[in-house]
Amino acid sequence: MRKPFVAGNWKMNTDSHTSVELVKSIASGSLEVTGHSVDVAVIPPFVYLQVVAGALSSSSIAVGAQDIYYERQGAFTGEISASMLKDIGCTYALCGHSERRHIIGETDELINKKVAAAVSGGVLPILCVGELIEERQADKTTEVVSRQVKSCLAGLSAAKVSAVTLAYEPVWAIGTGLTATPQQAQEVHTLIRDLLGQMYEESLAEEIRILYGGSVKPNSVTDLMSRQDVDGLLVGGASLNADDFIAIIRAAV
Repeated sequence: MRKPFVAGNWKMNTDSHTSVELVKSIASGSLEVTGHSVDVAVIPPFVYLQVVAGALSSSSIAVGAQDIYYERQGAFTGEISASMLKDIGCTYALCGHSERRHIIGETDELINKKVAAAVSGGVLPILCVGELIEERQADKTTEVVSRQVKSCLAGLSAAKVSAVTLAYEPVWAIGTGLTATPQQAQEVHTLIRDLLGQMYEESLAEEIRILYGGSVKPNSVTDLMSRQDVDGLLVGGASLNADDFIAIIRAAV
């Protein structure tokens, strides 16, 4: 049985004060379910990671980074390594979020290096995949998602892949108010799990958690989480509201 996992990606929001207030509210409001019934992580901007980790030091809520670089150290201005993230208490790191792909221009090959570096450096990657609206309308969802999964996990052993969480985020549902139907989410999650079974072994594919992300709201959680292959949620805007995020965490159990 895969334990539900809810992660909140704050993107480029909050400040040093509001980030701490937010996590304190989330931690106190979800105390009785976080850790034993559902795994929870918050993913603040780099500059607030340390203060958020400190505020959560007595909580079972984990902290993640919104990105990671694939080199261990050196002359890479503006980049953050796995060892730096671990040093300040990070457990997770997003790799290949659609905004990194489509705004910043990250390729599958670059994301593959980041996933590998995260695992090697002791940080658990959350690998994001998903199609554009034009790709869905052209019936290319299977082609696009399959390519992303294969390319971004290329060269990783089964042992390393076991540390990866995948997140299906249809790009057309991120920040648009649109949400994939539970059936649409299940279809792509099934595709991903079947693909993992082909690339590795079915037993490994059954262990890996696959999250759904894309305008997740409290009222959509129950239907999404009722699907066999939806193991949790990667939440965007709703994770910036303590009451909404707490409601999502509770509904995911």
